[in-house]
Amino acid sequence: MSMSSMIVVSRGASKISTRIESKSSCIYINTRSLYHRGQTTADEPFYGKPRPSPSAATRTIRNRMALTIHNALTAYSDPTRADAVAVLGEMTGPITLQRIHQQMMNDPTGFQILKDRPIVSKATIPYENLILNAPDYNIFNGDNNNYDDDNLSFGQAYGSFLKIHGFDPDERDEVNYVEDETLAYIMLRYRQCHDYFHTITGLPPTVLGELGLKWFELFQTGLPVAALSCTVGSLRLDTKEQQILRDIYLPWAVRNSDKSQQQDSSTSTSSSFLMNIYYEKEFDTPIQELRNRLNLIPAPSIYP
Repeated sequence: MSMSSMIVVSRGASKISTRIESKSSCIYINTRSLYHRGQTTADEPFYGKPRPSPSAATRTIRNRMALTIHNALTAYSDPTRADAVAVLGEMTGPITLQRIHQQMMNDPTGFQILKDRPIVSKATIPYENLILNAPDYNIFNGDNNNYDDDNLSFGQAYGSFLKIHGFDPDERDEVNYVEDETLAYIMLRYRQCHDYFHTITGLPPTVLGELGLKWFELFQTGLPVAALSCTVGSLRLDTKEQQILRDIYLPWAVRNSDKSQQQDSSTSTSSSFLMNIYYEKEFDTPIQELRNRLNLIPAPSIYP
């Protein structure tokens, strides 16, 4: 039995999970438990705690290059080091974040998101209701018998994703190495929307599913950390898994990228750029209706 294990997305300082996928199952093992971060209180602004000032270690170009190289080598040698992947994403992303900022500013919904700065946490989303109303079957691996998933709301599908896999929206790392406050928020929003991306695309949180999503995120955002995850992560797949990624998930991501460009050029009132979707206001929207509005084709289902 061949196995692949990695984390290509940071799940936060409170918990880091290693996902081990075999051909018949996906196992989640908690490898590190620290403390909860990112939760707001009544005394904090809606968009979270003020970020600390950048340390002296990141003020000079030389130090930033050293930090980038160190974390790149760490992430390459051990992709389960979510902390290294997170730092690398922050150190290599400022130019791309500026482009994402411009795309959001040019879109009415994106502009509103930057104005409101919503945070994805148990304190800011109707978490209990989402879990309560979520179906008990796994909509991401075909365990749905005769259920019609198209009739589910986006909130039900998202709640099912969290419920089935035991994920916690509070588990995303804070941003520490992006000095501009607006760009730092965009990086945080990108991280916190990861489970929304899984839900809207229908990709499971397996190694292959994560890599398929990273290809999709790369075409959507252009962030270097997505490119790193795509390339480094694929090296740990066996031959059959690499074939699935190359022949199924990658073409799917390319097709959706082309559809995104077509829609962006044909309308100025809606965009399939996923950073411009106010997901918290779409919980009651039927998921198929939302996908149609975004011109998004769900990912092909790959079952063991």
